[in-house]
Amino acid sequence: MHIFITGVAGFLGSNLADFYLKKNFKVSGNDNLIGGDLDNIDKRVKFYKIDCEDLESVSEAMKGVDLVCHTAAYAHEGLSSFSPKLICSNNVTGSTSVFTAAIRNNVKRIVFCSSMARYGNILTPFKETDKINPVDPYGVSKVAAENILKILSRTHGVEYNIAVPHNIIGPKQKYDDPFRNVASIMINLILQDRQPVIYGDGKQKRSFSDIEDCIYCLDKMLTDPKIKSETINIGPDEGFISINELYGIISNKMKFNKSAIYVSDRPNEVKYANCSSEKARKLLNYKTSVNLDQSLDRLIEYINLRGPKKFEYNYELEIKNEKTPKTWKEKFF
Repeated sequence: MHIFITGVAGFLGSNLADFYLKKNFKVSGNDNLIGGDLDNIDKRVKFYKIDCEDLESVSEAMKGVDLVCHTAAYAHEGLSSFSPKLICSNNVTGSTSVFTAAIRNNVKRIVFCSSMARYGNILTPFKETDKINPVDPYGVSKVAAENILKILSRTHGVEYNIAVPHNIIGPKQKYDDPFRNVASIMINLILQDRQPVIYGDGKQKRSFSDIEDCIYCLDKMLTDPKIKSETINIGPDEGFISINELYGIISNKMKFNKSAIYVSDRPNEVKYANCSSEKARKLLNYKTSVNLDQSLDRLIEYINLRGPKKFEYNYELEIKNEKTPKTWKEKFF
């Protein structure tokens, strides 16, 4: 079996590649290396440095492929209100290019990694049957890509599933990106003896999922013939904690005794966001095998071993005004 993984040098993509190499799959994939790292990729992976928006190059790279997992994304929900063209081009045009290339090459199944940003500001826990209401361009772009995949799959007879991971953490996560990955940002700053930043009052709440508990779910969505045309949340419905509580746990683990710095809210940030795992338990045998405490230990160990890094501002702000977070305008990190 030959699987092609977009974003294969990124956090989710590289961990998925490692999983399939252990299963003796042939693994190939692409990445533009803006959010990915070559160090994440096993030498047995056939790697293509290609942007997902490059349809002809992606089509050529996918020749002979059986399965496609589209993990690549500029996964910057907050940034999308200030760089909407960048985010939407990647998530809509890039995704459409990947789906088109897969269909051209007669792949059996496509799995698209969406985001819980699709749900927006609705009552929690988010269920797959809920009426979705995305509140930022990132969420809207993910829903658009979902709908395009459904239409193309129905038209051309290709199987698909849509995975909805939420707040994944673990080894290989990018921790020098100032726009995303709150736990990794905190750990990187603490290792530099710098106070982490919390937006708003810090009472916004999230559930965090370990990378190990996402991979086996994606595997079933990619390979189980009985599971198709499904949209499934992947992640725990326990461990719903505030960002203040998250910082408390991390700072205690790292013996960092300084308080966080509080700044203004980020526009369009959803206050409470966690998903129901009921469907995943039923269809994917989902369970939390790595709890938040263990997952944070693994993340801290990984970042500590690699060492602190200077934050990289790889994305230009397309809109700069009084609503743009000062931490981004002034490159605070």
